[in-house]
Amino acid sequence: ERMTTFAFHRRYPPAQPAAGPAQWLVFHATDVLARADTPPTLLPGTTQQPRDVAIESAFFLGMREDTPVMVGTLPAEYPLPPGWRVLNLRAALGLAEAEIASLLGYAAQLIYWQRTSRFCASCATPMLANDGWGKKCPNCGYAIYPPVSPATIVLIHDGERILLTTKDGWGKRYGLVAGFVEPGESFEECVAREVHEEVGVDLTDIRYIASQPWPFPHQIMVGFMARYAGGEIVIDTNELVGAGWFTRDALPELPPPFSIARQLIERWLRDGAPEP
Repeated sequence: ERMTTFAFHRRYPPAQPAAGPAQWLVFHATDVLARADTPPTLLPGTTQQPRDVAIESAFFLGMREDTPVMVGTLPAEYPLPPGWRVLNLRAALGLAEAEIASLLGYAAQLIYWQRTSRFCASCATPMLANDGWGKKCPNCGYAIYPPVSPATIVLIHDGERILLTTKDGWGKRYGLVAGFVEPGESFEECVAREVHEEVGVDLTDIRYIASQPWPFPHQIMVGFMARYAGGEIVIDTNELVGAGWFTRDALPELPPPFSIARQLIERWLRDGAPEP
């Protein structure tokens, strides 16, 4: 499992770093800018500008030990200099080390937030900065903060097998049942509902395991394991194209290693199913 134990401390507007050396994450529109021959990583520079790249806008993300971490953005039409490439966020997270992936996900959500929160949802007035990353409407007083949408994801097992699903566009890859939490619903209720809706089976022994921020665009994935309690697999064809039971020695293509889906599967492979 990819653990993020590095010393990073978030900073919030209007905080600004002292002038001097800094490390940068640079985005080309919504993609990640990286050297052509290396995985995505922090780029050297000063608090004003990264080395070798002329950014269009920037903001202060936080402190990595004693060094400021800055986020810079480039417009989509910015020509890439020789020796650079752009990666979509999923590809970048798959290639980056855990520390860098965590920072990229955080930065990407704030870039999305800045792009989609310019106007008041109540009266359409341009929003002004408020507390931290929050914004407030100067006309009607409506206040908003970067959203986090909770979604559950669950590994269903019967002790010796796990139930995996696949969707249109996934090819041979299979994953876990997941879905957004609805108003008035607990995480455990969401797990049971989503599973019944998508694959038609019942669960027992629903247990929280771990969570993961998921910046597509602003989710928090809440991971569970649950024991199969009965019912035949009947898929929701609006959501899935297939589902089935798999044993340890006959698993299909699995989700990428950085995803909580893969981490839950790897945990089951390593430790087995929790005792009831």
